[in-house]
Amino acid sequence: MSSKISIYWLRNDLRLHDNEALHLAISNASNVLPVYCFDPRHYRLLELGFRKTGIHRFRFLCACLTDLKKQLQEKGSDLMLAVGQPEQIIPELVIKYEASAVYAQKEIASEETEVEAGVKKALEEQGVPLHLVWGKTLYHLDDIPYTAQEIPLTSKAFRINVGKATEPRDLFSVPTTIPTVNIRDWGALPSSDAIGYTEVERAVPAQNIYQGGERQALQRLQYYTFESQLLTNYKFTRNRSLGLDYSSKFSPWMAHGCLSPRKIYHTVKQYEVDIKRNISTWWLVFEVVWRDFFKFQALRFGNLMFAEGGIRKRKVSWQYDEALFDRWKDGKTGIPFLDAHMKELQQTGFMSNRGRVNAASFLTRDYQIDWRWGAAWFENLLLDYDVCSNWLNWNTQATEIWYTNPVHQAMKYDKKGRYTLYWLPELARLPYPLYHAPWLLTEEERAKYGVKDYLEPVEIYGKWNRSISNIKKAFQEGSD
Repeated sequence: MSSKISIYWLRNDLRLHDNEALHLAISNASNVLPVYCFDPRHYRLLELGFRKTGIHRFRFLCACLTDLKKQLQEKGSDLMLAVGQPEQIIPELVIKYEASAVYAQKEIASEETEVEAGVKKALEEQGVPLHLVWGKTLYHLDDIPYTAQEIPLTSKAFRINVGKATEPRDLFSVPTTIPTVNIRDWGALPSSDAIGYTEVERAVPAQNIYQGGERQALQRLQYYTFESQLLTNYKFTRNRSLGLDYSSKFSPWMAHGCLSPRKIYHTVKQYEVDIKRNISTWWLVFEVVWRDFFKFQALRFGNLMFAEGGIRKRKVSWQYDEALFDRWKDGKTGIPFLDAHMKELQQTGFMSNRGRVNAASFLTRDYQIDWRWGAAWFENLLLDYDVCSNWLNWNTQATEIWYTNPVHQAMKYDKKGRYTLYWLPELARLPYPLYHAPWLLTEEERAKYGVKDYLEPVEIYGKWNRSISNIKKAFQEGSD
């Protein structure tokens, strides 16, 4: 091994397990300098009036970095924390510590790849290479039977053909030791104030449901599989919204790179050997492959995934009604099932898949508001924000697939109102199932049940009529 120093530039790969970039940094130098940059551009205010990264995700990220820093220290290393643009910080560190190479995980979307290009250009002037390592997907880019421009338009074609052509690679082991540069000042996590969050933003209560960090991610993986065996019923519970155990909840950790998709895959395969192999184990892997599909689609379509008409360039005509948008994002649409999901998102940074489908469909198909406003709001709030999954999911819901009726969905997935009333307890006095359609009550009845201040929908759409009739029928049958 040479006596050279390598810099490991961390991004959305905040883990020690299954980390090829880290392995390469260690194996090609005698000492490694791990560094994470808080890029101010990630926290800028958008024209829509809110920040690109909200306070929930910032706090979760800080927890992930704190956990990783502790793990690195236990292995004789550490994590440098810096605030600034990587295009400036990384080259400065290369000069200061005479590093011979920089290693980082390869990103996909344009903002991230432009930063890569900026770092690469600055390093080339110093004669130092930037090694970008593919590590975000279950299937490796080099193993799939497609070039970027050949990625299929449907997830089914992608899943079937990739599954026939290759298998996920084996895991990289956790390094036993990480020789590291001797540094006195490793920096510290910036405060939310230093990042630029306002007093109002900083006053948002912290969510304590999802704890950031690789060790927490691995604990959740072990719990959901071998400890509780909840995985066995995943297919049949995944469309629920209430509680922690109806789905895996792996996504916040996957988005920050605390949990490798290959780690999930190999754990599920071992579960199938030791516990049970069924449709639920297949379905969880199916969801991980769907996540892959969006990432490879992003490689093919690039910035079209941010376009008004989506990746297929649909001819669309959106509204830009800020008042309607505010009602939607504040959970004041007058549709309790939808409002409950938006309240959960605001308070916890998480929302079920069922909630996301309904929220996106309502905003784009009922309010007819530009889907990119909704995608930006989700980017602000979601703990599990991932650029490809978020923007391409919104693209799909807004321009590709069928309408989702929130009134019908409420009766189908939350008939007894347990989820809706958990987040909207002010509706708890309403009789079954009028908590899903309080606008059916007269003004006098609304006052009687204490819900006169709950907003009515701006419009009762004709496509809801059948579902509303079912609610009326259920109420009458329950009253008889």
